[in-house]
Amino acid sequence: MTSLIQIIVAFCGSLGFAVLYNIRGKKLALAALGGLLAWSLFLFLGLFIDSEPIRYLIVSMTVSLYAEILARALKTPATTFIIAPLIPLVPGGSLYYTMSSAFSGDLNLFIGNAVHTLSLALSIAIGVVVVAAATHFIMRLRTLKKNV
Repeated sequence: MTSLIQIIVAFCGSLGFAVLYNIRGKKLALAALGGLLAWSLFLFLGLFIDSEPIRYLIVSMTVSLYAEILARALKTPATTFIIAPLIPLVPGGSLYYTMSSAFSGDLNLFIGNAVHTLSLALSIAIGVVVVAAATHFIMRLRTLKKNV
């Protein structure tokens, strides 16, 4: 039951950010669906992979691939479908605990939490960049192949 609630909240959170970023119509639904799929995949991977940064990396790569496919199909920038679905992955809780330990003066706990938070954020960023670079490379190869 808890997982279902988390998935519904991920959908609603992604939907809210999609509205905030002025996404409309079918694209709005697809962006919110991306958030639902992202969090569902994150929870599913938790059954097999204990490492949070690895799960974040896999999910961010999947969301980026989802966004790139939709961007090509709907002739829309990929960022339309990347930003909102990644919202459920933002490590807000981890950041809160990092800042809380910083303000309480517990240096060891702060460093551990900060490293964890940074690893989650880097996993998201690396996942997006790897897929975007691969997509750019593939599209460039297709263009060169057409010109030959």
